[in-house]
Amino acid sequence: MTAVLELRDVRKVYPGTPPVESLRGVTLAVHQGDLVAVAGPSGSGKTTLLNLAAGLDRPSSGSVRIAGEPVERLSDRQLSGVRAHRLGVVFQQFVLLERLTAADNVATGLLYRGVPAGERRAAAHEALDRVGLGHRAGFPAAHLSGGERQRVAIARALVGRPAVVLADEPTGNLDSAAGEGVVALLHELNADGVTIVVITHDAQVAGAMRRRIDLRDGLVVRDTAGAA
Repeated sequence: MTAVLELRDVRKVYPGTPPVESLRGVTLAVHQGDLVAVAGPSGSGKTTLLNLAAGLDRPSSGSVRIAGEPVERLSDRQLSGVRAHRLGVVFQQFVLLERLTAADNVATGLLYRGVPAGERRAAAHEALDRVGLGHRAGFPAAHLSGGERQRVAIARALVGRPAVVLADEPTGNLDSAAGEGVVALLHELNADGVTIVVITHDAQVAGAMRRRIDLRDGLVVRDTAGAA
């Protein structure tokens, strides 16, 4: 089975005195249909792994492959194309444009694909329906609750039908009830065929995913893939 996201002996070193080795030889693969949590405390390497998996940074050594494409061999322009067509990213802080409607925020997820405006709007409404927020499509982001804003962010990540969705602390800014709703939504989307990787420090969220990868000090210390 071809991995939609793969890291092969990935190391990431940041310059300094002394240099900081954030990842120290990480190997893992995410396949179509996975629902994975990458968990660990602050300083474990989660953010670095997210940046590499999202094509926002490049490894110091080793290989990162997004939908089979090795990012370390791509030009910046080619890498931007991979991000636009193959990845959906859900940020902890939502990153919505406050004055735009929910539908217009979701439609921005297709801007870099050159999709005509009418098609962007139609796809945005479909994505909002998919996350149970179609009835709020015309509301400005500023008028939405935290849980609704996170659903808009998830819809934006889904709108281009990416190979994999990366969700950075998707419940981190939500109360417990809204957080449980987002976790339930991730399960529903995964059951519908969406491949999802959740980056989290929350043990309860990590435990709710079907597979869990634990990071400590830049290394994978546990991966439940294949566990009964």
